[in-house]
Amino acid sequence: MSASSSNTGAFRIKGAGRHTPARTARFTFDGKTYTAMEGDTVASALLAHGVHLVGRSFKYHRPRGILSAGAEEPNALIDVSRDAARRQPNVRATVQEVFDGAKISSQNRWPSLKFDVGAFNDLLSPFFAAGFYYKTFMWPKEAWTKVYEPFIRRAAGLGVAPKEEDPDHYANRYAHCDVLIAGAGVAGLTAALSAAATGASVILVDEQAEVGGALHFDASTKIDGRNGYDWAQAAAAKLKAMPNVTVLTRTTVFGYYNHGFLGLAERVTDHLARPGKSLPRERLWQVRAKRVVLATGSIERHMVFSNNDRPGIMLASAARTFLNHHGVAVGRNVGVYTAHDSAYEAAFDLKRAGVSIAAIVDCRAEPGEAVLAEARSLGIDVLTGHSVTDTFGRLRISSMTVVRNGGSNARKIKVDALIVS
Repeated sequence: MSASSSNTGAFRIKGAGRHTPARTARFTFDGKTYTAMEGDTVASALLAHGVHLVGRSFKYHRPRGILSAGAEEPNALIDVSRDAARRQPNVRATVQEVFDGAKISSQNRWPSLKFDVGAFNDLLSPFFAAGFYYKTFMWPKEAWTKVYEPFIRRAAGLGVAPKEEDPDHYANRYAHCDVLIAGAGVAGLTAALSAAATGASVILVDEQAEVGGALHFDASTKIDGRNGYDWAQAAAAKLKAMPNVTVLTRTTVFGYYNHGFLGLAERVTDHLARPGKSLPRERLWQVRAKRVVLATGSIERHMVFSNNDRPGIMLASAARTFLNHHGVAVGRNVGVYTAHDSAYEAAFDLKRAGVSIAAIVDCRAEPGEAVLAEARSLGIDVLTGHSVTDTFGRLRISSMTVVRNGGSNARKIKVDALIVS
């Protein structure tokens, strides 16, 4: 693996990604200072430095890592602050853009992320079955208000809400349009271009900082003879130049109600190191649309096996996003477990970037011949008709256990990351 010589992380791949190496930002995570590239999310910046452990689970305090690269992230919930008053708990590290001076903290651990006393609950998990508290805390009756309830209230929740008055201000805006399009991937951009060409008023909304959707990670797609991601940026520039089109990035459509009424939440300054005092932190859009196009794409499903929650295990599409968009390798010796051809593409991208692929484990007996041929040409070992049944590693995955379907002989393969699809 050819790592970048910059100080933005040992897992940064030289020449990969779409960020400019000369433009950097410094932030802290649990008090330690890191350097990122502008455009990094907190997740990609930490992975660039080899940091996979970012949190603890709610009940058993098991180590938690980064699973996805988008808003579907269930694990990497962080606390983001600029100062004591400007602090936001439970922010997804996969959508929070790094800005210079950001103070990032992990949550739900004490006294530290690596050594968490709450992890003792994991050892007692056989006694903490679902609903155990309905029987455990019934006796003695007097202890409920003085002992049980105060303790449970302190333990509940992941983040700590700020107590200071919020110094930021917020704005709202009303709008009407002929067509509102949720999602600015290929489908959303194409719909916006088509509708705008008829003279219709269009609002195009996407939750990411840049348009493109799956083109962030799919570097092989060509549209109109050019790279798909470049096509998407050109399409967005064309739309922004049209007077009948409004393009809103960093904006989430959070509700679709009766009579074409939609609610949008726009993050205006959360990505800025020094936001102007005149700018609101967030803006609420209330929109009436004659027609609505939902072009929200799809979310990749993970595979189910024992201990599939260890840090270092993530979706294949996330690994491709971190590599092709952010220029970051998720490991040096990566395993792949899949039931779908798309994970092969992730393995191929990583292999071509200089990352070792320990094996592709495919639970299907007969995958597509094209991907098998490509795997052979790249020297990647493919285990068809096999399944991953378990993983090992305390704070990060160190190996995976592979078994032939219907067989009993287990094989342990060393990995420092496992991507699944």
